[in-house]
Parts: sequence; structure tokens; C-alpha cells
Amino acid sequence: MSDAIKSEYARRGFLSPVDVLSEAQALQHRRRLEKAEQQIGPLHYQAKMHTILRSTHELATHPRILDVAEAILGPDILLYNTTYIIKEAGAPAHVSWHQDLTYWGLDGEDQVSVWLALSRADETSGCMRMLPGSHTAGQLTHETSADDPNNVLFQAQRVHGVDEAAAVYCPLAAGQASFHHGWTLHSSLPNRGADRRIGLNIQYIAPHIRQTKLPGYSALLVRGEDKFNHYAEETPAIRDLDPAALAWRAEMDELHQRIAGQG
Repeated sequence: MSDAIKSEYARRGFLSPVDVLSEAQALQHRRRLEKAEQQIGPLHYQAKMHTILRSTHELATHPRILDVAEAILGPDILLYNTTYIIKEAGAPAHVSWHQDLTYWGLDGEDQVSVWLALSRADETSGCMRMLPGSHTAGQLTHETSADDPNNVLFQAQRVHGVDEAAAVYCPLAAGQASFHHGWTLHSSLPNRGADRRIGLNIQYIAPHIRQTKLPGYSALLVRGEDKFNHYAEETPAIRDLDPAALAWRAEMDELHQRIAGQG
């Protein structure tokens, strides 16, 4: 299975769909997220959610997800970030064509992005679109803009001239995930459906990868060992919404935005 994963990932730049949870399990995790939202407000596009919610940490360390990540990255894996990306029903929010690694300040590409659906993601609700093989071109030119408030990305960055006819939709049932390379071009359209489109974005890196923009960013060892110690230590959620953890996460979220939100 590992060889098949590596071959498909190397050829297309992504894997989709990958079964992780049952729909009933996905619904349970959705309910836990929405309970937290009722307590502290919207949690869309905020960093390090595994440090304040046990559900997020459970998902980010799920054996099925880590097995696929290990096939891609090798046996040593750091959890770099977790972020819920939520499109409300009927909202104009969208994501332009972009590559994840362009603004992250990492000094290599041994990274994989996971998108785990907690509600159904299809063409109507604005599932991800991928451009197969685009990761082989390396980093492409991105244009930033302040004129698109509905773009989820911090800088509304986009790659122009993408061949839309070559793009493929990646629909996911609740409980399924996709994995994509940091240079794979991807985007998503607004949610025209009647339900929220809820996805958990999980970022893994190999321990040798450094953050070059700003010091002090943290990561969590989730498999293997870390022989490099490039990142500050972090503690996963022991209980939900612990006040000290909330304060620490807010500081890390600000640092994350400074890293990802600048050229």
C-alpha cells in the first residue's frame, strides 16, 4: 500500500478520496466542534486548534491519516498546524488557485496537506479542485490582492492562467480525506448548498524542515523522532478550551498570520 500511495502521490500531486472515519464518527467530531463554537465563537481559519480541542488532536493523530502521511514523508512526522476551513451555506467565500508552500517560509517541500471532511464536500458545497501533476512545476508566480474580501487566503493570493479544463473536483463524503503536495495547484468555489462545508486542514512536515520567516513557531511530534529540534514545544489539548491553552493558541495564531500573511 505504501508503494502505491507514493506512486500515485508522485504522479498526480494528491490523493483523494481516502477513507478515515465513518460518517457517524465524522458527525460526532462535527458536533464537538460546533459545541466549541457555541462557547467561544467562530473557529474558521484559526491556527493550532489541536492545542485547545481534544477532537482536533484525535483527528490529527488518527492512525489512518498518519499511515498515509508516513508513506509520503517517512517515519518521522511533525504536526505543523491544524485549521478548520468552514464555508457557510450560501456564503460567497472561495479559495483562489494557489500553492500552499508559497508563503509559509519553509526551507523544503517535505510537507503534506490533509483536508478531512466533517460534512459532505461536493461540487455544490465548494469542494477542492486540484490540477493533476502541477506540483512538478515547482513554485509558480502568485499575485496578491486586497480587493477580494471573500477569498479565504490571507493575501487573496492567486496564480493566473490556470487551465480550468484540466482541473479535477475532489468530492469527499463526511469522514473522507484528501492529501496534497505543497506545490499542487488547488482552489475551491463558494458553497451553494444548504449545509455548512466543514473541513479540517492538517499540515505535517518532516522534522528537518525549518521555518525561515520568524522564530518561535511550534510543532508537535506525532510519529517517530525529532533529531533536529527546530521548533518550540507545544502541548496538545488535555481538556477542551482550557484558558491557558486558549491564551497560548491566540499568540501562536498571531505568529501564524504574520508568517503566512506576508510575502
